[in-house]
Amino acid sequence: MASDSSLVSIIMPAHNSEQFIGMAIDSVRAQTYQNWELIVINDQSTDRTCEIVKSYEQHDKRISLHDTDYHNGMPSAPRNTGVRLAKGRFISFLDSDDLWTSTKLEEQLPLFDDEKVVIVYSNYEKIDENGKSNNRIVRAPHYVDYHILLRGNAIGNLTGIYDTRKVGKVMIKDIHHEDYVMWLEILHKGGIGMNTNSSTACYRLSKSGISRNKIRLLSWQWRIYRDIIHLSYAQSIKNYLFYAYYGFKKYIL
Repeated sequence: MASDSSLVSIIMPAHNSEQFIGMAIDSVRAQTYQNWELIVINDQSTDRTCEIVKSYEQHDKRISLHDTDYHNGMPSAPRNTGVRLAKGRFISFLDSDDLWTSTKLEEQLPLFDDEKVVIVYSNYEKIDENGKSNNRIVRAPHYVDYHILLRGNAIGNLTGIYDTRKVGKVMIKDIHHEDYVMWLEILHKGGIGMNTNSSTACYRLSKSGISRNKIRLLSWQWRIYRDIIHLSYAQSIKNYLFYAYYGFKKYIL
């Protein structure tokens, strides 16, 4: 394994992911930046997920497969297992049905040369279950800090990467919108997130995907403001209105 100072740890939870996980892994292996490890966390799959991952593991020592103790239906547990196992300075996430473009890591890592930058993210493209996009690009702001991110999650989790040398390892809370809360916690330590201003990933929409239930998303967002980060009622209302507006713009793409 190459030096941890430039190693990217990629965490991929997987539950019954046989249909798409091979494509997700292939998109990691196609990276022009090659100093990475892929930590696949099998969350009690009952299909061919493990068989598929093991076939990659046998041929690429950078890929490893691990199991959760039980399946609770939330991504926090497998992601936290991956964070604990991660050896790299940089930690990133890719779900087992999503894809990266080949230059994602190569484009992102140089932005960490700026000491203020603790997170790097990008725009991403929505694709359907068959991989069709129709040019639906979700564009994130050029940069975010803690106060900007309070207005809504501008960081697509499949695009985000953070620097543990600057902020340490950040564990993920067992709540809904767990990725958003994680990015908020990182920025609350100080520093900013920067966008590559390019599209480096493809987010696969599924008919059963949890992010498609917008009513529940709105409820979870309010709970985050009030119960998790303890904003005042007035601050919560203000940021909630921003969240609803930007969330609607993202949804109609």
